[in-house]
Amino acid sequence: MSKVLIVNAGSSSLKFKLFEMPKETVLADGQVERINLPGSIIKIKYGDGETFKQVEDNVDYERSAAIMLNNLKDLGVIDHLHDIDAVGNRVVAGSTVFDKVAKIDDKALNWINELSEIAPIHNPVEAEYIQIIRRILPETDQYAIFDSAFFKDVPEVNAIYGIPYELTKKFTIRRYGEHGINHGYITQRAQELLGYKTAKLVTLHLGSGASVAAEKDGKCVDTSMGFTPMNGLTMGTRSGDVDPALVPFFMKRMGASAEEVIEMFNDRSGLLGISGVSSDMRDLESSDDDRAKLALDIFVNRTVKYAASYITELGGVDAIVFSGGIGEHDKWVREQVCKKLEIFGIKLDDALNEKQAPGDLSTKDSTARILLIPADEELAMVRDVADEMNAD
Repeated sequence: MSKVLIVNAGSSSLKFKLFEMPKETVLADGQVERINLPGSIIKIKYGDGETFKQVEDNVDYERSAAIMLNNLKDLGVIDHLHDIDAVGNRVVAGSTVFDKVAKIDDKALNWINELSEIAPIHNPVEAEYIQIIRRILPETDQYAIFDSAFFKDVPEVNAIYGIPYELTKKFTIRRYGEHGINHGYITQRAQELLGYKTAKLVTLHLGSGASVAAEKDGKCVDTSMGFTPMNGLTMGTRSGDVDPALVPFFMKRMGASAEEVIEMFNDRSGLLGISGVSSDMRDLESSDDDRAKLALDIFVNRTVKYAASYITELGGVDAIVFSGGIGEHDKWVREQVCKKLEIFGIKLDDALNEKQAPGDLSTKDSTARILLIPADEELAMVRDVADEMNAD
C-alpha cells in the first residue's frame, strides 16, 4: 500500500486528494479557495464523511501548502508527513519536452518554469507549489502530470498554424491544448460506457476554463485550445479566439504594452468582459441584463461551432461528452448546445437532462449518445503516478 497526494494548484485555489493505492481509496479530499484574498476558505473531507472547514484571511501559496499537509496530519488522516510516498502535480504546459508523466528533478523543474510563456497563468504557480512541497517534504518523490500530453498525437494538419513553417519548427509553435488530463479520462470512460475503443467522440470540458476536443480510437485528433490556454472557446475571463491584429491595435489606441493587452484577454475578457456582470454562469443566467444574455449566447455559439466542426472532421460521431463544472451542472447549457446539434440527428432526453445524473442523456432514436461524465482529474493523475512509481 502507498499513499499518493495529488495536487491541482491554480492562481486562486488549491485542490488536493490523498489516495491509498492500488485500491484508489480517497483518504482525504480538500481545497483552499480565495488564495491571497480576504476570507480564504479551507475545506477538507476525510474519514467516514467527516468535514473540516476554516476561514483565514489572505492565505498565500506557502501557507496553503502548509495548511494542506499539516491538516492531513492533525486530522489523523496520516500519522507523519513522511507517510506520503509520492506527490503528483498537475502541470498545464509540457510542450514537446514532456509527453508523459515525469519524475521531478532540478532539470524537469527548470523546464516547467521555462515553459511558462506557453501557460503564463498556470505553470509559474504549479512550479512554485512543487518547490514549496519540496522544501516541506525533501525526501518525497514528486511527479508532474501534463495537460498537454494528451494532445501530443494531434496531427500537423490540426496542430500547426499558418505561419512560416521554418518558424513553426524553430520555436516549436503548435496547438498544445489544455484540460488534457480530463479529456483523456472522459475519453476512456466514454469508451467503457459505449463498449468499444474505436469510438468517434467530441468531448466538452466546460467550466470557467473551457475546451472542446475530438477523439478517434482513443487518441485526440483536434482541440480548441492553442499555443496557450487563451485560445478557443469564450471562457469565464478569457477571450477565446481573437484576431491577432487586435494586439497592436490596442497597443496603439490604449497606449498599452503587449503584455497588458494579453492580460486583458486572459483576465478581463470572456463572459466577464462581455457581460460586465460576472464570469460565473449562474450569475449570468439569473440576470435580466441584455449583455449577460449576450454572453450566454456567445458561450453556447462558440461551443456549438467547435463541436459541429469536429463532428464533420471525424466524419460523424458516436458520442458527445459533457464534463467540467458547467458541462456537469448546467442543464440549460447542455439543452442549448444539443438543440443546435440536432441537425446531426443528436437528440437530448429532456427528462434525463433535468435529472442530470451521470450517464446517457440521449433519446433512444438519437444518432449519437449524449454522455454526462463527471471530471475526475485526480483519479486519472494518481493512476499515472502509480504506473510511473511501479516503473521506477
